[in-house]
Amino acid sequence: MQIETSAVWEGKKEEKKKNAFSMGIRLKSYQGHPGSGLLALMVVLAAVLTFAMLAFLIIYILVKGIPYLSADLFSPVYTSENVSLVPSLINTFIMTEVSVLIAAPLGIFAAIYLVEYAKRGSRFVKVIRITAETLSGIPSIVYGLFGMLFFVVTLQWGLSLLSGAFTMVIMVLPLIMRTAEEALKSVPDSYREASFGLGAGKLRTIFTIVLPSAVPGILAGVILAIGRVVGETAALIYTAGTVTAVPKSLMGSGRTLALHMYVLSSEGLHMNQASATAVVILLFVLLINGISGMIARKIGKG
Repeated sequence: MQIETSAVWEGKKEEKKKNAFSMGIRLKSYQGHPGSGLLALMVVLAAVLTFAMLAFLIIYILVKGIPYLSADLFSPVYTSENVSLVPSLINTFIMTEVSVLIAAPLGIFAAIYLVEYAKRGSRFVKVIRITAETLSGIPSIVYGLFGMLFFVVTLQWGLSLLSGAFTMVIMVLPLIMRTAEEALKSVPDSYREASFGLGAGKLRTIFTIVLPSAVPGILAGVILAIGRVVGETAALIYTAGTVTAVPKSLMGSGRTLALHMYVLSSEGLHMNQASATAVVILLFVLLINGISGMIARKIGKG
């Protein structure tokens, strides 16, 4: 067993040396090209510009919003004087939790079927992928109108957190499914072959070998989905409503943080509080990203 292991490692080292050598040859030929310097400059400028835009947005939001973070803004009950964001923050937690708990399993299982069970290149798989890509490009206001007509009116759920959550499930499901599919595709087939060679079945191989290896990519899709739920306004106006209190159940109406900020800014009476709410939304998203990143690193090390 040790002899086989050492032989495998030696083979990997030789393969890495060959890859490094071929990469060095390609790099030298690339550097000798007349337009290589211009292309490298464009790449660096694009990276710097992207980082500068992100830094500018974060600094602008913090500078405009931090001075107006006050105790009244975090009062447990909303009034026309304190315009508290606490009820909206709680509604955001509820909306995000319900949406992700429904969309994540559906998206991940759909991706597992497309990658592990469906016949590669089949027409059915192509139709599903085209449908998912089409759903990803539909404006959120269209989802809001659909949610209002189907969940609010047809199913008679009314303006409620449940109507908004199911609307958000339809919005983020293609995103989670596509990212999970790409993450599963990135797992080398040698992992599956080794598991089958040791006598493991298909289902056990997927849940013990493939899925743990694809967790970082899957979590990336879930993080993007959470960000979309937290920042959505257009679809939730027509489905969740704009009530400024925490409902007693999912069948009650309530506004999220992004919707709360939109309403305050559209009224034009509490612009400073709207800027402060933007800071809370930014911190909320950064917190979710940080926790998800820690979970991904912990699972990857395990």
